[in-house]
Amino acid sequence: MTPSHKAPRTGSRAFAATWWGRAWVDALEASTLDAGRLSRGRTYARKGMVGPVTATPGMLRAEVEGSAPRPYDAAVRLRVLTDAQWDALLDAIAAQAGRTAALLDGEMPADLADDARAAGIPLLPEPAELDPECSCPDWGYPCKHAAALCYATATHLDDDPFRLLALRGRTKDAVLTALRTRRQTSTCAVPETGETPRGRGMPARDAFASWNGTFTLPALEPAKSAPGEPDTAPSPVTTAPPPGAPFTLDDLEALTRDTAQRARNLAAGHTTSLTCTPLEDAVRLAATGIGEDWFHQLVRAAGLPPLDFALLVRALRHGGSAGVAVARAPFVPDPAAMAAARTALADPDNADSTDDTARTLRMRTWRNRLTADDEDVQIRLGPDNRWHPYTRESPTAAWWPCAPATTDPVAALVAARTATRS
Repeated sequence: MTPSHKAPRTGSRAFAATWWGRAWVDALEASTLDAGRLSRGRTYARKGMVGPVTATPGMLRAEVEGSAPRPYDAAVRLRVLTDAQWDALLDAIAAQAGRTAALLDGEMPADLADDARAAGIPLLPEPAELDPECSCPDWGYPCKHAAALCYATATHLDDDPFRLLALRGRTKDAVLTALRTRRQTSTCAVPETGETPRGRGMPARDAFASWNGTFTLPALEPAKSAPGEPDTAPSPVTTAPPPGAPFTLDDLEALTRDTAQRARNLAAGHTTSLTCTPLEDAVRLAATGIGEDWFHQLVRAAGLPPLDFALLVRALRHGGSAGVAVARAPFVPDPAAMAAARTALADPDNADSTDDTARTLRMRTWRNRLTADDEDVQIRLGPDNRWHPYTRESPTAAWWPCAPATTDPVAALVAARTATRS
């Protein structure tokens, strides 16, 4: 299908901030010429009419509210990869250490998708692959309820690309276990003589075993997974420290992951961490998913109240270093940028320019912030020219970052509204 025959993209960018999320939306929109049903599906998703999404290998399910008293059961099927295709895909991921690090950092490497496509592995969905079904009487393909499910799913894929791999048949735990096995097999393959050929180095476990203890590290608590979730992160160190060492294996694993991630960012040209302040570095480390004890140590070191520190951590996760700057203090923005945003939000043809009672949206302007006080939502223009969505629970509560930043003020407003309903 040629681009001119695709369903209109108007408003769909609000559901996908990443290139792989947009690929999912593109697959949906290229599967039908029915722009009307896609538009209604976007509206349903924006209004929070899609219930909790259940993802199993090859299947997405959710209840979607409609015109009937009871919600409809909507589903979307996606082909599961064969074992041979999974072996090839895992080999492609393991071939470059940075790919595993990128996935753990919430990114889908574009070169991985290219290599998978070249090998005939459908990592990203093709238009004909998304197979919708719904309990509603609508004959559309997809109907507006299944379309709403697809749009809502794009946001989830933005947050964690492992969810796409889970739809293809392997959970995050299974993928990381397989990658860990491949890494250990490759690092332990040494000559039977026990000698290390010149220029090839030695396995990390052998190097660590020969360490003579000439330096120390401050004792830190281990990083933990979120409550109720399995610890699925791959272990970069496999040999325990010598007896009496002032640090644990978990300490070394956490610091090694952090060091590897920073090295990957530097190799990609992201040099901001080289000049960050102690506070910014503490926030960065806290945002990597450390344990509660580590978090409290960083809070004490930063000298901030715990809630203020937690706000900066969330701002970093949603908006990067610019998100932290936006959270810390307001600034005087470019008047033209603010005027353009107000014009877009006041557009009568834009369904998001009205509140739930169809009244014209009223936004209060102060410096780089646009606030809808009646809805307790706010968007802030950052130094990166992106809009950062904020929300609060009551008029007296603090404003909190609630969704990833975007260049589109309308999309940012939609994200803030969605967060208030979740």
